[in-house]
This record gives sequence, structure tokens and C-alpha cells, in this order.
Amino acid sequence: MDRSTDPIELLQRFDLKEYEATALAFLLEAGRSTAPDVSDATGIPKARVYGVLDSLAAEGFIRVIPGRPKEYQPKSPEEILERTKENRRQAFEDYRRSVESLRGDFLDVFGPLYEQAPEDVSPTAELFHVVDVGEPSEVETRRLYHDAAESIYVITNSFAYFDSVKPAVENALDSGKTISVLFLDPHHLPDEKADVQEEIVTEIADTYPEIGYRFSSEVSPWRGTFIDPSMEYDSGEAIFLVEEPNVPDHKRQAAITENGSFVAGMKRYFDLIWNHQSTRNQHK
Repeated sequence: MDRSTDPIELLQRFDLKEYEATALAFLLEAGRSTAPDVSDATGIPKARVYGVLDSLAAEGFIRVIPGRPKEYQPKSPEEILERTKENRRQAFEDYRRSVESLRGDFLDVFGPLYEQAPEDVSPTAELFHVVDVGEPSEVETRRLYHDAAESIYVITNSFAYFDSVKPAVENALDSGKTISVLFLDPHHLPDEKADVQEEIVTEIADTYPEIGYRFSSEVSPWRGTFIDPSMEYDSGEAIFLVEEPNVPDHKRQAAITENGSFVAGMKRYFDLIWNHQSTRNQHK
């Protein structure tokens, strides 16, 4: 990391509020301290500092040491990183359970309405629907990781969005699902994207050895994620976008399909590239 990186700004990237990041940055440097010490050193108002420290304790980033006065001990940076991931994972699971608790009422209310609606759609509309690239497409991608029964396949350039789907990836691996990733060989990528890819590949190799990955020697006409393909054409779902080099991602849309035949075709393409036009190592 660049030593000029501001510690408070770095902590705020973990969704900490300004006072929380300020207090935690101070504690990591100063060690065990009282609330008045934190307030005096950071400028956090004394009326606010106890609430800020209690919030950090609730997040699991610091320990409260009983006494008169109480003291606050920061956990190690490694523990803070792990707790940050666990908090995000737990928040996702809480939200998922909340949604599931509404399933019965939701289906009872909207199921009959949907069944009564006109079905004036074209064959193409039945085959695909679209979402904007960005957060909407990442939400759908995370859903696929959750909904997959057995297998998940990814075709990507650098997997730059890996952090946004990481909790879903971890849950999928914990559930015994297989994940295979086909990267684009970095010599096809700009240096900046090649560097991003290298970081992601290193993290996958070090932290998620269950994930299989290779590097396609040629640019794929599409990229995306698909799950549970079947050569009987009776299962599978995918989200993907076609390559449009001159169109920025924020102006693009990703297609989603539940057509088993289409997803089976994607798997045949994936296997062809994986087995005959890819390598295990990067060639920068």
C-alpha cells in the first residue's frame, strides 16, 4: 500500500462513518485508551465518543476493557479484516432470511395477479430479459451463486467485480458447489486491467484453492456467469453481455436467461475453450 494513503479514508472504505474511522485509526496507532483520551486526541466530541466506541465494539473491531474508567483495545488489523467480511456476510444472510420470511405472503398476493396478466410477449422476450450493467447485474450474479445447485461457470476478462460477489462465492464454496473461472489471457488486456486480474488471481489461488481457473488465449464474444447446465436442456440459468469494445459498461445491459438449451450451449462453448484454447498460467 502507498504510505501516503490516508488511514481514515481507508477505514471508511469498510463502510465506517467518519467518527468511527477516526477513532479506530487512533486506537490502532495508540493502543488501549479511554474514551476521553480518544476524544482529546481526535476531536470527536465527548458527547459522541462513547457511542462511537460502542459502535466499533458492536462491529467487533475493538474490545471493551472493564474498569474505572473503561478502556478500549483495538483488535489486530487481520482480525478487523476478517470481522469486516463476516459482518457483511451476516448482513447478507439476515437480509436473505428476511426476504424468505415474506415468500408465502408475497406469492399469495402476487402469484394470482401474475397468472391473470396478459401473456403478450415475443419469443425473444421469453428467452431473455435484461438488467443494467453495474449494481443491478451484480445483484443478479450474486443470486445465481446462491441459486446454483451444483456448478457455477464464469467467463470474464479480469474478474474486476470479484469483491462485490465474494460473500456469495464463499457461501457457494461452503455449500459444496464447484466454481470454474475462464479469464482472458492478460496479454489481451490493458496494463491496468491486467494488474487487477493478477491481484484477483493471486487472491483466488491463495484463499480459494477450490476454484478452478484457466486463461483463454482468444477474446470471447461474451462474458458472464451461468449455473447448472444440463445436456438434457432441463436446467440452467445465465447472465451475460456480449463484447462491445466501444461501449462503456455503464451504458450497457446484461441479458438473463433461464432457457436450458441456451445455457447448455454456453457450457459447450465453455468446455471447448477450457479444453482446447486456454492455459493454466498467465502470459503477460
